[in-house]
Amino acid sequence: MSTPYWTRPEPPYYVAVFTITASGIDPDGYAEMNERMVELAVAQPGYLGRESALLPDGTDIVLIYYTDDESIRAWQQHPEHLEAQRLGREKWHARYRVEIARVERAYEFAASE
Repeated sequence: MSTPYWTRPEPPYYVAVFTITASGIDPDGYAEMNERMVELAVAQPGYLGRESALLPDGTDIVLIYYTDDESIRAWQQHPEHLEAQRLGREKWHARYRVEIARVERAYEFAASE
């Protein structure tokens, strides 16, 4: 389940930003694990939504929105998520970065629709 682009929670909220480069080695099981992680994340207390984009160079950027930092920390320690993290480091990811931020305010511009 993804949040439609430009439809984000009202501040304040937290966002976990994942920037991932696939290793290209042993991709078996990655799609299934990713699908399962999305299912679990949606059920996680504090979950508000998700967006993702695949860049032309193959970098995957995922933004997951939460009500608070405690929800992010709880998700990070979920047993199935810990296993996915392990497999990601061992098999699927050449590199990844996680950034956690609190969004205090937001504004946007939209031309007449």
